[in-house]
Amino acid sequence: MKKKFSVFDVINYTLFALIVIVCIYPFYYVIIYSISNPELASQAVLLPKGFTLQTYKTIFSLNNILGAFGISVARTVLGTGLTVICTTFLAFLMTKQEMFARKYVYRFFMITMYLNAGLIPWYLTMRAYGLKDNFLLYIIPSAISAYYMILIKTYMESLPMSLEESARIDGAGYFRVFCSIIFPLCKPIVATIAIYAAVAQWNNWTDNYFLVNEENLQTLQMILYNYINQAQNVANVSAQTLSDAATAVKVTPMAIKMCITVIATAPIMCVYPFLQKHFVKGIMMGAVKG
Repeated sequence: MKKKFSVFDVINYTLFALIVIVCIYPFYYVIIYSISNPELASQAVLLPKGFTLQTYKTIFSLNNILGAFGISVARTVLGTGLTVICTTFLAFLMTKQEMFARKYVYRFFMITMYLNAGLIPWYLTMRAYGLKDNFLLYIIPSAISAYYMILIKTYMESLPMSLEESARIDGAGYFRVFCSIIFPLCKPIVATIAIYAAVAQWNNWTDNYFLVNEENLQTLQMILYNYINQAQNVANVSAQTLSDAATAVKVTPMAIKMCITVIATAPIMCVYPFLQKHFVKGIMMGAVKG
């Protein structure tokens, strides 16, 4: 049967279509601005004006930008993987009633969500551990997250206990049960925290700002942050390096900021669609008993 649209349906679809446009258009505008001629970019509304990639060429020609991109990718991949493995196994232990002092350990992690020592104790602790000017600074401190642990623990408690009991009868230990049964069944919630952790790792620059001075350990976010603050200087350098005055495209500070915004957000936006299905399912399952 053909679906009949009522006035309410038309209004409802129109309203949500407008909401989608309002949410998507700002980033779309940033993209078309970044690939437009900087002198004409302010006129771009739906399509680029004077298509050019000169701004991107200017940014990627700057010192250490590719090396910083590699560091950011490495910290995102390794940091996210370590967070997922450590936090998932910790959540699995928190579901075991026979674990020694389980309630006290669980409450200890809960307290860390409400109390924070502050910036100075954090700095002193990281330096005392030898993480200053060390790549491990990017991945070790984030290996455990109390918030992620609660989400995973709640999800694990919704799984049938009979699966684990049958494996224990067959002689499987805790680690075997975790690797062969529990972890594969936790793909939705694991995908959820993987997105959270990856976004946090990719966007984080404060640890780099306070504890890393080595040029070869600079992250992309830190370098882009510096370039945003020095957009006018970058534009001046670009103008000085253009040798062909007839075809030269003048790079403006606003174009540099728009381009940096695209570079900083595009990688995560490309990954999210592949994990969206698991992300929604994990959040819904975690909310049932949460």
